[in-house]
Amino acid sequence: MSQFDRLVDIMKRLRGPNGCPWDKEQTPETLKPYLIEEAYEVIDAIDNKGDSDIAEELGDVLLQVVFHAQIATEENRFTIEDVAQAISDKLVRRHPHVFGDVKVETSDQVVQNWERIKLQEKEHPKEEESVLSGVPRHLPALLRALQMQKKAGRVGFDWEKTEEVVQKVEEELQELQNAQTQEEKQEEFGDVLFSLVNLARFLKIDPEEALTQTIAKFQNRFAYIEAELKKKGQSPQGATLEEMDILWENAKHA
Repeated sequence: MSQFDRLVDIMKRLRGPNGCPWDKEQTPETLKPYLIEEAYEVIDAIDNKGDSDIAEELGDVLLQVVFHAQIATEENRFTIEDVAQAISDKLVRRHPHVFGDVKVETSDQVVQNWERIKLQEKEHPKEEESVLSGVPRHLPALLRALQMQKKAGRVGFDWEKTEEVVQKVEEELQELQNAQTQEEKQEEFGDVLFSLVNLARFLKIDPEEALTQTIAKFQNRFAYIEAELKKKGQSPQGATLEEMDILWENAKHA
C-alpha cells in the first residue's frame, strides 16, 4: 500500500461508523475555512524555507483534498480517483506543446494557449460570459485585482508602457486628495490600490508578496522599538513619538 492509499483509508475510517465524531460531522461548507488556512500555512512554510515544515503543511492541504473526496464518495458524487483523473486529463489537455504537436517559444504563449483551451473546454459556455470569468471571488483583494488585470491584458485591454501606469497612479492619488465625502474617499482609495496593483504587474512584482514582506519588516522594526524601550524600563504606551521615531531609524540600520 502506498502512503497515499494509506491516507485515503485513514480518512475513510475516520468518517466510518466507529470513527471520529468531529470528522463525521464535517461537510464541504464547514471545511472551507480549513482549506484556505492550510494553503496559507504552506506559504508561510515556503517563506521560512523549512523543508520538513513545507512537507508537513502540504500534507495538511492534501488531507483537505482527501477529506472532500471522501465526503463526496459517501454521497455517490465523485471519488478521489475522479479528482486525480480530472487534473491529470486537464494537464495533458492544456499542455499540447508537451503531449502534442503544438510549438511554443515562450511562457506567455503557454499561458495564452492555456486560456484558449480553457474556454474551449466549457461544454455550454454562456454567451454573456466575461473575459474576467474564472477569477475566484474569495481570493484576497490584491490577488483578485492582479488576476483580473492579467486576463484583461491578454485580450489587449492594457497600457503599453510602465510610464503610463505610473501616471495613472499619480492621477488616482490626486483624485483621492480631492475627495470630499467618506464614500468618495473610499472609492478613490480603492482606485489607488487597483492602480498600484497594475503597476506591480508591469514591474513584475507580486503585490501580495510585496505587502507581506513590508508587513514583516514593520513587525520586526516595531519589535526592535519595544525591546529597546524595555531595556530602559519603558513601553510604547509610555514613550513619546519622538523617542519611538529615533528607535525606528535605529532599527532600519540594525
